[in-house]
Amino acid sequence: MKAVRLHAKNDIRIDEIEKPKPKAGEILIKIGAAGVCHSDLHLIHMGIPDGAPPFTLGHENAGWIAELGEGVTDFQIGEAVMVYGPWGCGHCAPCQQSMENYCEHQSKSPILGGGLGTNGGMAEYMIVPSSRLLIPLHELQPEQVAPLSDAALTPYHAIKRSSSKITPSSFVFVIGIGGLGHMAVQILKKVYSATIIAGDIADDKLELAKKYGADYVVRTDRDTNSVVEEITHITGVKKCAVVLDFVGNNPTLVLGAQTVGLNGDWTVVGLGGGKLDWHCMNQPWGASLCTPYWGSRVELMEVLDLKRKGLIDIEYTTYPLSQALEIYDKLAKGQIKGRAVLTP
Repeated sequence: MKAVRLHAKNDIRIDEIEKPKPKAGEILIKIGAAGVCHSDLHLIHMGIPDGAPPFTLGHENAGWIAELGEGVTDFQIGEAVMVYGPWGCGHCAPCQQSMENYCEHQSKSPILGGGLGTNGGMAEYMIVPSSRLLIPLHELQPEQVAPLSDAALTPYHAIKRSSSKITPSSFVFVIGIGGLGHMAVQILKKVYSATIIAGDIADDKLELAKKYGADYVVRTDRDTNSVVEEITHITGVKKCAVVLDFVGNNPTLVLGAQTVGLNGDWTVVGLGGGKLDWHCMNQPWGASLCTPYWGSRVELMEVLDLKRKGLIDIEYTTYPLSQALEIYDKLAKGQIKGRAVLTP
């Protein structure tokens, strides 16, 4: 079968590999769709994690049960499922609370999930090591929902952490309206009642934000002082109760520090490599800085319920697996709107 494989730093190939066979407790998934995530670019540019062999990329995966390993009884052949992306030990306290994204043993392993140190879903088939990592899709189709396992789950988790501060009188600033940012705008609009300000460097991304409910849009590729002035003209002196940064580079970190309000939540999700000269006087009193990671299995179930109820809908374009290298190039150049999805 064909698979998109990371061999070394900046070395991805479409290889022909053997179809896997599930061992006891494992499940073989016939992949219906695999999302292309910006996090993959960080993996590609860094190379293979220490201790990991070459592996198949793709951590946003959905498909159908193709084969059950010995002892697996809670799924049936042909059942449509989504793969929960963060793979923990399954036994520690966070894992027992469904928060494998914060597994206590994460630092000990080069494998953070399928497509993140071990074989993922950019292939015709994928092995999932435990049925606890699968969520039934029921009437939903894999292609419709595969990217939601990260592109929606990650912002949902970040937003939910700040739910007590997202009130009708508050302002939320979403920086970066890409795959995750455009989902954040939808979740905020449909689940909460705060005023949403969306910021990006591209007009088409800001149009996407308006389409999904942003109350205000701001170009952020200008002098920081003028951007801050425009935002505070909207919010008034209290500024933003929550800032969600889906970029994470130096300019957006500076922007976040200057737009978060007193006792606000400043949440940096993006892996843009920015560095901040943090000290106790460079942000408002009581404001917290957080870098959340992905989300829990229960939160993924809640995300799928939002989709079933028609409250969220990811912007995506499908491509054949054979175009993976081309799609990664476009993603690196900022030419992907919403999410790209590969279908074997």
